[in-house]
Amino acid sequence: MSAPGQKVAVSSKKTAPVGAPYSQAIKFNGMIFLSGTCAVDPEGNHVGIAEKDVVAQTHQVLTNIAGLLEDCGSSMAKVLKVNVFIKDMGDFKAMNEVYATYFPDPKPTRTCVEVARLPLDCLVEIECIAAQ
Repeated sequence: MSAPGQKVAVSSKKTAPVGAPYSQAIKFNGMIFLSGTCAVDPEGNHVGIAEKDVVAQTHQVLTNIAGLLEDCGSSMAKVLKVNVFIKDMGDFKAMNEVYATYFPDPKPTRTCVEVARLPLDCLVEIECIAAQ
């Protein structure tokens, strides 16, 4: 356990490897801040990206987040805030149907915005903040 006020980086083999200069997650004062996650599995495969399948991509993103939270000593039930970045609001309903199955009630607060482009040309990227 880290001392109060100490920032600790966490990485997990349950989510996609990081290929850029950032941490998968930071733990700080009982809070966990997760970087944006795209649909890349733990072996580095781009899930659903070639097929442009928002359902498969959303499942992979949330599976990655759940695994990383577990390795941080948390869970989807402790997620407080989620930011969803989606390439096409036309995919909102399909993404939302998958999303709803990953979070117990009460659902976390959320922002969802349409963006012009995401890393790897994925359709959805999700970041969140959770309690430890």
